[in-house]
Amino acid sequence: MTGMSAGRPALRMGPAELVQAAAMARRFYLEGKSKIQIAEEFGVSRFKVARVLETALERDLVRIEIRVPAELDAERSDKLRARYGLRHAVVVESPAESEETTSPDPENLGEVAADLLGELVNEGDVLGLAWGRSTIHMAAALDRLPPCTVVQLTGVYDAGTAERGSVEAVRRAAQVSGGDAHPIYAPMLLPDAATAAALRNQTGIARAFEYFDKVTVACVSIGSWEPGISTVHDMLSDEERAHYASLGVAAEMSAHLFDADGRRVGRDLGERCITVEADRLRRIPEVVAIAGGQRKASAIDAVLRSGLVTSLVTDTAAADHLLSAGSAPKPALDRADPDGE
Repeated sequence: MTGMSAGRPALRMGPAELVQAAAMARRFYLEGKSKIQIAEEFGVSRFKVARVLETALERDLVRIEIRVPAELDAERSDKLRARYGLRHAVVVESPAESEETTSPDPENLGEVAADLLGELVNEGDVLGLAWGRSTIHMAAALDRLPPCTVVQLTGVYDAGTAERGSVEAVRRAAQVSGGDAHPIYAPMLLPDAATAAALRNQTGIARAFEYFDKVTVACVSIGSWEPGISTVHDMLSDEERAHYASLGVAAEMSAHLFDADGRRVGRDLGERCITVEADRLRRIPEVVAIAGGQRKASAIDAVLRSGLVTSLVTDTAAADHLLSAGSAPKPALDRADPDGE
């Protein structure tokens, strides 16, 4: 971005003035000196320094560029943050092979989310990780994390794959941070509420649950109510899927279901699940969601409207849909329960 003032004639400068302006600009922009310090060095007033710096911009002696890594879209990120009242929104370029990309690049989203967690997590924090392909990719990409405790927030999709999924993600994050790990060796969805309750009372799982109220930063994934892009959807029977679809479910996050307006539906499902409760999620200071792709865009919108999420890592395909969606939602940082409970 070139800092040229529109509608004002450029002032003519002689060679001495040009050299002086270049020197002052170097002191100010490259060496970080204040206008007062520059004024003292050159024996002029600070107002003269301000005029010279302004003229240097007008004469194109100085070009100011705002540059971020090529894979980040700063403009969409800022618009998305403002629209949903998020604390942080980071938009990653969608895969370039198709302008109509419907599927995200989970590894790219995971890498960016890993960098974001490196910024957000402080020493002594408790980091919570929910099941999800995006969070698993994020954990694999972690290369820096302050010393912190890491706790698993949900059971796993399939207990037989625990070592390659959420449990390994928790261990990986704890290894990078040098902190303690509290994994959950249990499936997310159980056949009935009684079985789920019994599992919650098992020593290892109960110990992890004790940390839920201490979590300061959480990382979650979002799923649409469609095959292949919602873990919970894929774990249910056809009859159960139809039942929850009839309730208007549009999105799923950590086994919590939401309609298009961000209201929770199908609360009975939670009684059968090993997962962090929604009211506990709402009390966590920073909840980062990782989700992208056009197919998930409506689901992302629904979850953001719930007020449970404070920050988002997504891609341009989803961001374009979110920015063109209907009425502006309630700011996410106003985290009152949309159901009024």
